[in-house]
Amino acid sequence: MNYVKSLLMAAVMLVAAGAAQAEMRKVVIGTEGAYPPFNWIDANGELQGFDVDIAKALCKAANFECTFVVQDWDGIIPGLIAKKYDAIIASMSITEERKEKVDFTGKYYNTPAKFVAAKGGEFEFTAEGMAGKVIGVQRATIHENFVRDNFPDADVRSYATQDEANADLAAGRLDLVLADSVALDEGFLKTDQGACCQFVGPDYSDPKWFGEGAGIAIRKGEEDLVAAFNKAIETIRADGTYKAINDKYFAYDVFGDAGS
Repeated sequence: MNYVKSLLMAAVMLVAAGAAQAEMRKVVIGTEGAYPPFNWIDANGELQGFDVDIAKALCKAANFECTFVVQDWDGIIPGLIAKKYDAIIASMSITEERKEKVDFTGKYYNTPAKFVAAKGGEFEFTAEGMAGKVIGVQRATIHENFVRDNFPDADVRSYATQDEANADLAAGRLDLVLADSVALDEGFLKTDQGACCQFVGPDYSDPKWFGEGAGIAIRKGEEDLVAAFNKAIETIRADGTYKAINDKYFAYDVFGDAGS
């Protein structure tokens, strides 16, 4: 009798598990794959990085079955709108300009921007002081907008990827590069290529240009997906998953002020 009962219970559990699996929402995540340490493609062709691990953790917390699509940065919002993927998890800053096109979750990290230059370089970080300086930025980013707005007489050169801008700085073709400070520190300055260079000038975090931190971009009108990801962010922050991923990549907390 107990044996039959156990079999019945096992069968019920299998059916329940199958039903739960069937209910998992399929979500496609768009990311760049060219922005270490946040997202990059390794030697085996696999996506790696903080954004990728955070995305996987959020999908698990939200009971989503997630897959990834790699998309060049300057086409990443058009790709979302065209339904190539359902959400962007690619270190995208939450800005008013982008909010006109897409919706966002709350932030999942917030770090300042900063300039890097060859060691020994001295600069005056004013519109007049930067006149004629050759500054590299990644195309279609908050950093490009900031440089063009605040240093109108600089020679601004935009690149498809951050790595390309960093390489031209290392080769002496640029005076400065502006980007996220963590991406520059972990993805450039701590590499052999970045031994040439150092941080210069102040941190930049004015919300007018740099927004409210990096969030998940979602097509307008999909409030349920925004809510599910927001809840998942709260879950991984509360259960220690976020800290474990943070500590895998960084020796400091990249989330920023919990109240911001």
